[in-house]
Amino acid sequence: MIADEWMTLDGVVQAPSYPGEDTSGTFRHGGWHARYLDELSMSWVVDNVRGAGGFVLGRGTYEIFASHWPTAPQEQSALAEPLNNLPKYVASTTLHEPLGWSNSVLLPGDLGPAVRTLKAQAGADLHVIGSPGLVRSLLSLDLLDELRIMLDPLVLGGGKRLFPHDAAHRALQLLHSDVTSTGAIILTYAVGKPVTDAG
Repeated sequence: MIADEWMTLDGVVQAPSYPGEDTSGTFRHGGWHARYLDELSMSWVVDNVRGAGGFVLGRGTYEIFASHWPTAPQEQSALAEPLNNLPKYVASTTLHEPLGWSNSVLLPGDLGPAVRTLKAQAGADLHVIGSPGLVRSLLSLDLLDELRIMLDPLVLGGGKRLFPHDAAHRALQLLHSDVTSTGAIILTYAVGKPVTDAG
């Protein structure tokens, strides 16, 4: 289970793509990420999506994606094709089946057992895109294996963050890093178990 995230230096992951993406909490900085994309980071995004065996999404990210990708323009086909055609598993207690986006189903029952069942199946890695609340839950359940972050060189001072203030002490192992032409850093971490002694 791999999480793919765009993040600011102060840990904000809210509304990276466009101004109206998520204005909850009076967030006014939507669309902060686009200026940091370059050829390297776009290849990273495409490789992550095209290399996935399927996607696990929170409700908010699912609804944003479902409203865009089925009718995405031709120039976005490298991402639209796998996002539309691969299986999508949605963690939500408010949505009901059938879901409108093709190849999408709700995760049944409690998150932990449902995701453990998915992880036990053969096939390529499952990717979580965005969905910060879901990522926090997967971390707390020790179900996240890898964290891939594009860290943008800016500070927003507010907004939804990936890691809660009361998160467990957890060691990450750096597997790979790249610096883009825009100053953003692409980081891949293996996610360790919680550390019981902060030492």
